[in-house]
Amino acid sequence: MAQWAATGRLEAGGKRLDYACWGPPPGAAPTLVMLHEGLGCVALWRDVPARLAQATGFGVMAYSRAGYGQSDPADLPRPLDYMTREAVDVLPDVLDGLGIGRCVLLGHSDGATIAAEYAGRVPDHRVRGLVLIAPHFFTEETGLAEIADARRAYVTTELRGRMAKYHRDPDNAFFGWNDAWLAEGFKAWNVGEVIDYWRIPCLVVQGEADQYGTLAQVREVETRSYAPVETAIIAGAHHAPHLEKPGETLAAIAEFCARLERIEAAEPEL
Repeated sequence: MAQWAATGRLEAGGKRLDYACWGPPPGAAPTLVMLHEGLGCVALWRDVPARLAQATGFGVMAYSRAGYGQSDPADLPRPLDYMTREAVDVLPDVLDGLGIGRCVLLGHSDGATIAAEYAGRVPDHRVRGLVLIAPHFFTEETGLAEIADARRAYVTTELRGRMAKYHRDPDNAFFGWNDAWLAEGFKAWNVGEVIDYWRIPCLVVQGEADQYGTLAQVREVETRSYAPVETAIIAGAHHAPHLEKPGETLAAIAEFCARLERIEAAEPEL
């Protein structure tokens, strides 16, 4: 089966963004489009994209948003609705720029919120499903406390040095995320209404001991979505179940994608 270019850069939202691809290209199979967390990038997905391509038979594409990885720096300070803007203003350019066709959006943390917002705000028949790992729809005091702790760690420990291995401007990456979440006005942030507008199936994956969000985030999806919702609560996992418990997490994602494919292949009832 044909493969697509492994790495590259594309213009999206007025910035040059790095991306990487695995498995079959658009047109040969559906694509899993991966959106990273608030301190993530392409490289920090580690071997997960390759394993997902193998497990699902889908193509996989991951990109680093502005400010992350080797992509252009973000303009700071980020607006408090930065995740909405990423969904509405940047993600369409990414999908169009790489010729993405039928796809599933797979996001982690901030990336999950961006995927959720895209599905609720942007009409796009190419998007057939959502996989949301540790999504945020509203702030919680416990999560904000963890984010404040992360700031202390960044300025007092080796965290900045570790981030510099993956981000060309670690200060831009860290403070762009951290300053927004700790801004006084962000306490009232809530985008739960986007769930009301989904018309595609969703899988929510959450670590049972997630330190950044409680199961209230999962319940928000279960109680608001008119579309089918599946959940996978991963025992023994915290905020990154795809890295902490990859076997269980990737199996749940592969099974969800297989069900989507069966639904797509089924002939309509007469």
